Amino acid sequence: MTAGVAFRKGHGTGNDFVLLPDAAFDPSPEQVRRLTDRRHGIGGDGVLRVVRTVDATEPEVQAQADRATWFMDYRNADGSLAQMCGNGARLFARHLVDSGLEAAGDFVIATRGGARAVRVPESGDVEVEMGKAAFSRSDVVPQVRVGDQTWPTVAVFLPNPHAVTFVDDLAEAGPLIDAPQVEPPEAFPDGVNVEFVVTKGPMYVAMRVHERGVGETQSCGTGAAAVMFAAAIRDAAPTEVTYAVDVPGGRVWVRRDRDSVLTLIGPVEFVAEGTIAETLLAD
Repeated sequence: MTAGVAFRKGHGTGNDFVLLPDAAFDPSPEQVRRLTDRRHGIGGDGVLRVVRTVDATEPEVQAQADRATWFMDYRNADGSLAQMCGNGARLFARHLVDSGLEAAGDFVIATRGGARAVRVPESGDVEVEMGKAAFSRSDVVPQVRVGDQTWPTVAVFLPNPHAVTFVDDLAEAGPLIDAPQVEPPEAFPDGVNVEFVVTKGPMYVAMRVHERGVGETQSCGTGAAAVMFAAAIRDAAPTEVTYAVDVPGGRVWVRRDRDSVLTLIGPVEFVAEGTIAETLLAD
């Protein structure tokens, strides 16, 4: 398929995506890299492809068809597959309502990280269930290194791997042009998202994030949830609690319920739509 491919471009607190409404176009990793290129393409932190769950190629995704009609086929900007993306899931859910594929309200979407409940009002913030977070079972305490600075970090899985690193000042991490080093490497054999976090007040934190396969981004939904989880444990917060999380692109909220399930809440916005140029689709 080389022409007539539609797209929408949107973001959640600056975490931006190219959304492909037509599942007939299944981009190769190279095509994903072209689409997300910020100088020569549309630009984005990743690609969201709208697929009927029953048509997914992965059996573990197809198994979610009894709960979720639509599968968010998410690709990182480097073309690799991703399990879950909180901000992407909120944008994906808003698209389903905008396009009439789902009615406003509560429904479920399929992801590689499992079925996720979402709540999409007619207007306003979108909520997505992030599931339960877990600490690493390893006794090794990993460290994050940037230049000559090293910090202990907390390994959190949601299900994406996160290295949550509490610092005194977000500027300590520097420009984050290159991925921070995480030691020992075996702590995160599949790579890791690294979050740098400062406390701003009671149940209020701010963060920066370097996402694996992407680089530093304006926001990261699973990262915000992982940060909230680690901060709530550190603070001995009540089980049912909500944290405000400032990211470079704005603010989101993460709620933990009585069953320790985390929910990401925040704004989404579509900013463009059109047809992809043939030059971006060439093999």
